[in-house]
Amino acid sequence: MDNREQRLTLPKAGNELSIKQQCGLLSLNRTSIYYKKRPTPPGKQATLNAIDEIYTEAPAYGARRIRKEPIKRRFAISRPTAAEYMKVPGLSAIYPKPDTSKPHPEHKVYPGLLRDVKASYPNHIWGTDIAYIRMKGGFMYLVVFPDWYSRYVVSWELSDTLEDGVVISALNIAQKTAVPDIANSDQGSQVAGNGYIGILPDNGVNISMGGRGRCMGGIFTERLWRTVKHKDIYIKEYAAPRELRSGLGAYFSKYNSRRGHQSFDCKTPEDVYHE
Repeated sequence: MDNREQRLTLPKAGNELSIKQQCGLLSLNRTSIYYKKRPTPPGKQATLNAIDEIYTEAPAYGARRIRKEPIKRRFAISRPTAAEYMKVPGLSAIYPKPDTSKPHPEHKVYPGLLRDVKASYPNHIWGTDIAYIRMKGGFMYLVVFPDWYSRYVVSWELSDTLEDGVVISALNIAQKTAVPDIANSDQGSQVAGNGYIGILPDNGVNISMGGRGRCMGGIFTERLWRTVKHKDIYIKEYAAPRELRSGLGAYFSKYNSRRGHQSFDCKTPEDVYHE
């Protein structure tokens, strides 16, 4: 082992692993460890925030429609620029279309298992998704693992990059609570990475990618994003990642344990999930 390689000591076992070995175990790109995020120019940040607000209200909008809306908000951008900016938060119009999500060439593609399948009990089906979360002078990405039956957010995690390590971290946290029968994700996003799909089969989880049954889960996730942003993110205007993490922790705790759903006779997601 190269003595020049930076090492971290594991507190319990006392074994030393190089940064390269640790990244290999977590399926992380080593460059992300040394990555320092550059500040987003104020003009671009304002446009990204406007696009995020528009998309949160109208997820069926593509770059053409998005472009028209920012112009009304004094952000005159071209359609190619709108399309490029939509890639930053990972946005794409939600409507039926061919070839919606092309899988990464190095990722194994699993079939959709949710055709004519409805979530019928807690931990039957979990979904996962990533959202753009704005802050003062910047932004982060939020990944969640919600239980489709109860609407309970089993776990969540934050990151300043779209590396799939944040999805793996959120999944590991979720699996400390339970393990689903089916885990559903998109084919072409970070949630379909090799590190993510490598964990699930070992725990007896069936992997589903895409499929018609994802529609209802997608609707729920869009509602979740809209609720989080309008009732917390847009109001609080968090200034720093630590402040954002603390605020989201309080919000999701309240969402799970204090916010009743009409479809469950005003029971909370936590009540339904633990039944």
